[in-house]
Amino acid sequence: MSLTTSQPTGDKQLGTGPDAPSGPSAAPTGLAPAPADVGATPVGMGQVLHKVRTPGEIERPAVVEFKHVGKTYNAGGANAYTAIKDVTFVVEDLKDKGEFVCVLGPSGCGKSTILRLIAGLEPQHPATRGEVLVLGNPVERPGPDRGMVFQDYTSFDHRTVLDNVTFGLECLGVPRHERYELGRQWIEHVGLNVAKDQSKYPHELSGGMRQRVAIARTLALRPRIILMDEPFGALDPNTRMNMQDLLVGLWREVEATVFFVTHSIEEAVFLGDRVYVLSNAPGTMLKELKVEPADRPSHEMQKEPRFQETVCYIRDLIGQLEESQRADAGP
Repeated sequence: MSLTTSQPTGDKQLGTGPDAPSGPSAAPTGLAPAPADVGATPVGMGQVLHKVRTPGEIERPAVVEFKHVGKTYNAGGANAYTAIKDVTFVVEDLKDKGEFVCVLGPSGCGKSTILRLIAGLEPQHPATRGEVLVLGNPVERPGPDRGMVFQDYTSFDHRTVLDNVTFGLECLGVPRHERYELGRQWIEHVGLNVAKDQSKYPHELSGGMRQRVAIARTLALRPRIILMDEPFGALDPNTRMNMQDLLVGLWREVEATVFFVTHSIEEAVFLGDRVYVLSNAPGTMLKELKVEPADRPSHEMQKEPRFQETVCYIRDLIGQLEESQRADAGP
């Protein structure tokens, strides 16, 4: 696929600048709700599955499987803390498409732990109990098939934008001329200006621009799985929505499975094909929702009554969990 000429094949398109609304192309409003899956209850744009799917309950091969996974930090010590327990779920490997999976839940419920177990990053990896499988194989370490974007801007301060974007390619031994050519394509692809921005250093960029660099660095490696841990959490609301629109267009083009951790319910409903809600800590999978793909930019979708109905359902659910958590903590 040529990055300089190709365009997303889905409902959304890329923007052209770091602060431009890089969102979906216009689409007719008032679309009829999709029919509910068997064993699901419609809620606005979403369908709440009657149970979280487990390995063995899907027809296609799995891209990620969790089988009764638990993680206890400092196990056996006086300060032992269990972040997640008995987490079981499965995500299908949708060839030539991928699925956008969002993970929500109360603070401290283990969302990031799940993400980092998939990535194979210490100290979350390895799990204390259970199995974590990627493409049918146990996760043993980080790998180029999984790319991660963090909330903190993870650019290297002493490297230019171009050298930051091409860092992973450099580690893989890609020749300089080839990786710079690919790097410039990805700089343009995420809405930055190659001529103006490729030689800048991270301190010369806005927060949104730095996250575009981080996303370009990850996508340049064309991973099968993209892991994103609250990447837009520190951005202002308008920039955040623009980044959401951009991300959907990029995801449709790279055709990867995305796991996206967020505290924003609106963000999860807009981005996600599938939304998982975790319980209070120690977290376990509480609900699985299938969500209709957005057909308009984020700021437009958030005005839709059906969109808000799904958001309110999840907000009430998480609100009940947080209230229960406070009650358990006592005065």
